[in-house]
Amino acid sequence: MSEKNLKSIFATIISQNHDLYSISKNDSLDQDFFLAKISGQLSYNISSMIEYPVVGDIIEFTHSPFDKIAIIHSICHRKSLLSRVASGSSNNIQPIAANIDIVFITSALDQNFNLSRIERYISVAWESGAQPAIILTKADLVSDLESKLVAIKQIAKSLQIFVTDNNAFASLKNFLLAKPQTVVFIGSSGVGKSTLINNLLGYEAMHTKEVRTSDHKGKHSTTHRQLFRLENGSQIIDTPGMRELQIDVGNIDETFEDIEFLAQNCQYKNCQHKGESGCAIFAAIEKGLLSKKRLENYQKILRENRYSQMSSSEIAEDKFKRYFGNKSEAKRVRNLKKSKQKDYRKF
Repeated sequence: MSEKNLKSIFATIISQNHDLYSISKNDSLDQDFFLAKISGQLSYNISSMIEYPVVGDIIEFTHSPFDKIAIIHSICHRKSLLSRVASGSSNNIQPIAANIDIVFITSALDQNFNLSRIERYISVAWESGAQPAIILTKADLVSDLESKLVAIKQIAKSLQIFVTDNNAFASLKNFLLAKPQTVVFIGSSGVGKSTLINNLLGYEAMHTKEVRTSDHKGKHSTTHRQLFRLENGSQIIDTPGMRELQIDVGNIDETFEDIEFLAQNCQYKNCQHKGESGCAIFAAIEKGLLSKKRLENYQKILRENRYSQMSSSEIAEDKFKRYFGNKSEAKRVRNLKKSKQKDYRKF
């Protein structure tokens, strides 16, 4: 049977292993699924990583009864897309999950707890077009839960927050069972995403590894993105832990709404918020209404947003100006280093 005579079928991508995809064309994700690869025509038309199929995508495919592998011909319009800059030195944008309703930013409350990292995740989640929410795990391992909740609420604003421990998952499961929705779990390695998902599903879908007693961190167990379905039709996408999160474009307006509001009251429109006279943001920091760390993270994400639109030479020039201000200052620093090297050689 020729490919032209095959009927096109729509399906959801449930997992990916390099260039091979697992797809499901019905309501059951553990039955009636196919292995698939993209067609030569689709591959030819793709110009960037972000155009490749990803878990959560709805795709159009054909399948011959004589072939083991189905052929993906097109990707349907995405209502949302979670992405990041690929690890390494390239600026390629890597898609993580598509057609999601909620991005669950997962953070452990023990030594892994890091507000700046959570702010970065919130920024990326807002930019995806989905709704961010926060899950705090390992609540049973900390004694300062209330103070950490106060800190997280200052950056999360109106976002929904779920607190879980090794035995308490009911509130999160009830939320997911209330109505069908597609969610993705993101977070760094060892925060307990696989344990969380196993408890939500009611069976061990994700392999978990032992927790180190020295720092309570679980070993990294998820190696690829995969989609699971709950009994009410809600879909859960798990992702490998991210050692680093390089931002493509972060949503500043939603993530740092408080800083953006304060900036409107600065005396000068071109205020850089570096201690200038009449800076409303620095006034808020001095009054204890805003943390300096939050401002630094805001400025860092702003730079990354700019860098995503710049060439490597423009980025280098911007960093030069930020570090040295001008060439004479750079020369002074260089001469100072040489002087120290000479003094060291004398010994």
